[in-house]
Amino acid sequence: MNPSAAAFGEAHAVKCELAEELLRSSGTVRLRVTGRSMLPSIWPGDTLLLEAAACDDISTGDVVVFSHGRQFVAHRVVSAGGTAHGATIQSHIQTQGDALDQADVPLSKNDLLAKVSLIVRNGKSIQPRRSLRPVERAVAKIFRRSEIAARVVVRVHNLRQSLRNERQGELPDKAAG
Repeated sequence: MNPSAAAFGEAHAVKCELAEELLRSSGTVRLRVTGRSMLPSIWPGDTLLLEAAACDDISTGDVVVFSHGRQFVAHRVVSAGGTAHGATIQSHIQTQGDALDQADVPLSKNDLLAKVSLIVRNGKSIQPRRSLRPVERAVAKIFRRSEIAARVVVRVHNLRQSLRNERQGELPDKAAG
């Protein structure tokens, strides 16, 4: 790993630690998405409003955030429940990214950080759906089968976002002139 990549990785890890501390102290935090594992539900560049959550607050279909290797991961809950061990019940949560082939390793109650309560995209607030619509399921299936398709679609999306941001940035100048 080159020094700049290592510095970026360390800076990202510190940001995640700070966000986790803020989440634990205030109960909410906003984070910008960088990955594409939740396409087409959540896109790189979206902002997620996270609310601290316990296992009892989580149901199948919710999008949750957990810590994995000093970074945050937002994935959909595919199953949630508890297993009796003597007098105690051990909760577990199984998650999977919408655009990923395989489920994640089951989470324990200590792994869970938050539940996604809102997605902000292009200035619009979107309530996370508990399931994908038929068209979204088809798109997610394409992304599961083709990394290239996911990369191309994200690049086009990013280009459109850049153009939209440029146009929005030009409006005040033209109005002032």
